[in-house]
Amino acid sequence: MKLLVTGGAGYVGSVCSTVLLERGHEVVIIDDLSTGNADAVPLGAEFVEGDVAEVVSDVLGTSGTPRFDGVLHFAAQSLVGESVQFPEKYWRGNVVTTLELLEAMRHSGTRKLVFSSTAATYGEPEHSPITEADPTRPTNPYGATKLAIDHAITSYSVAHSLAATSLRYFNVAGAYKSAGENRVVETHLIPLVLQVALGQREKISIFGTDWPTPDGTAIRDYIHVLDLAEAHVLALESSIEGRHRIYNLGSGAGFSVREVISACARVTGLPIAVEDAPRRAGDPAVLVASSDRAIADLGWRPEHTDLDEIVADAWAYLQELGDRSHAARR
Repeated sequence: MKLLVTGGAGYVGSVCSTVLLERGHEVVIIDDLSTGNADAVPLGAEFVEGDVAEVVSDVLGTSGTPRFDGVLHFAAQSLVGESVQFPEKYWRGNVVTTLELLEAMRHSGTRKLVFSSTAATYGEPEHSPITEADPTRPTNPYGATKLAIDHAITSYSVAHSLAATSLRYFNVAGAYKSAGENRVVETHLIPLVLQVALGQREKISIFGTDWPTPDGTAIRDYIHVLDLAEAHVLALESSIEGRHRIYNLGSGAGFSVREVISACARVTGLPIAVEDAPRRAGDPAVLVASSDRAIADLGWRPEHTDLDEIVADAWAYLQELGDRSHAARR
């Protein structure tokens, strides 16, 4: 298939693009490089630098004869805290951009779409594990914009025969080959802890040590980015015209903040300085996904669920990244 990947220079988009190329698909990437990295674009992919909203119509075409077999949409603004401070950036960057993409797909005749959604659409859950039938009550503009996009995709599927799938990720981690997590502003726990091991950060803060969990720290569900990429391929291959399917993606198991820090210390063999801090408002004690629907419908099953393996892959990538940066400065 010939596939368009928006945000393919970012973390998840670059890994998925790599996997798609390995499967023999033709990949075209659009990315404005505002948060992505040009060197993350995999070899073999065609790269179009630009804002998705501005260039996607030209890339997809307007003749009604499809140039592409499908679209995987990763491009998004994705920092929760920033979304609270600058909601206008998120409503425009996420919702308006996706509407432009949907219109471009409609005019080009491109019908298959896989959308990168998020567990943030659920907000603070009433129970765990979270299923797709649970209420969606996002607590920040980031989650709200992703939920709004899901509603838009549903209506386009009904009205314009879109074959769409939204994948609601939980905590994505790990790396694959030369593709991994490399953000200017890092907010995810595993890379933050590994930055402490690398000496790039003085310590890691644990926000809350009195949660109703076995060790008092919050529990989250970590999914390896390679398992995530596999789910995108399966979703694309099994898409159904006129239907919008929504699936949670997680490992089905949770690890506490202390367990993650311990795993990082084991894998790196280095000490991790820790600071206890107060709880953050809006943080739930436990966030774990039920992926039963994805397992049943897509035939998907996470294969890389060992925490040490996930951390080891992330650690290897960060070390390689450091080596490349050092070589570039020489």
